[in-house]
Amino acid sequence: MAERKKPLIIVTRKLPDMIETRMMELFTARLNLDDHPLSRDELVQAVQTADVLVPTVTDRIDEALIRAAGPQLKLIANFGNGVDHIDLKVARERGIAVTNTPGVLTEDTADMTMALILATARRLTEGERLVRSGRWTGWGPTTMLGSRLGGKRLGIIGMGRIGQALARRAKGFGLSIHYHNRKQLHPEIEAELDATYWESLDQMLARMDVISINCPRTPATYHLLNARRLQLLKPSAIIVNTSRGEAIDEATLARMLQRKEIAGAGLDVFEQEPSVDPKLLKLENVVLLPHLGSATYESRVEMGEKVIINIKSFVDGHAPPDRVLDLLF
Repeated sequence: MAERKKPLIIVTRKLPDMIETRMMELFTARLNLDDHPLSRDELVQAVQTADVLVPTVTDRIDEALIRAAGPQLKLIANFGNGVDHIDLKVARERGIAVTNTPGVLTEDTADMTMALILATARRLTEGERLVRSGRWTGWGPTTMLGSRLGGKRLGIIGMGRIGQALARRAKGFGLSIHYHNRKQLHPEIEAELDATYWESLDQMLARMDVISINCPRTPATYHLLNARRLQLLKPSAIIVNTSRGEAIDEATLARMLQRKEIAGAGLDVFEQEPSVDPKLLKLENVVLLPHLGSATYESRVEMGEKVIINIKSFVDGHAPPDRVLDLLF
């Protein structure tokens, strides 16, 4: 019996070496060695030739691109958890399965969220810039005063895996845990986290000292924190976002920070990423990071391993463990 031909895998960005090496062993893999974002024409060519496409969050896999795909494309094995950049409805219509890499980013993103809370409350990056600039003149009793976290209230918007992991960390810093979610947590989880549930997001926002956005991107979460809701926050409140930039009305946030209507913000994601509102770049009371939430070597390797398992399971005729659309060869 002739050996089955290896499927052609096209990977849109550079992945860890050990992942790329394993892909080369298992599949006919076309890699992106210089890590340049693929142009639209390159993406079209990829979907017209690949059996499996491995995109990332920066690739727009929209209706037009999927409809341009050749009949051989049977799987989009996304390198990442979120699939809001993929038109799932059209993929289903075309008989193309979609997988993702859930559960890998939880701890790393929760770490980064806690780091942003600390950095924003204690003005860490502002202080670091002061030292580097040579303008620091020494310690003073009222110099660079920030806010203590212990005894403050943290409001978590989105109490999934990452939100719960953040709550466990925040408890260790003495924060009181509050949350808003589509559904209230199981009583046992709520008791473990000592968390207070707010059915009304508006009511929670008005009472919190720190707000963390940890919800997925959906049509319902676009500008979830719009101008009206941002104005509910206390002037002393800080807000951090490690989910999706579109969850906040960024222009309104920038204006309120400029006017000191909100004390500070820590942002790892942006509404028009990688572009950042120029107003934010000029403000001292904002911590700005380049989408580092899951940026650890360990998480990237684990994501790659999940991609490989999903592809291998799929081409062997089995249901991939992380399927978003349940379709097989």
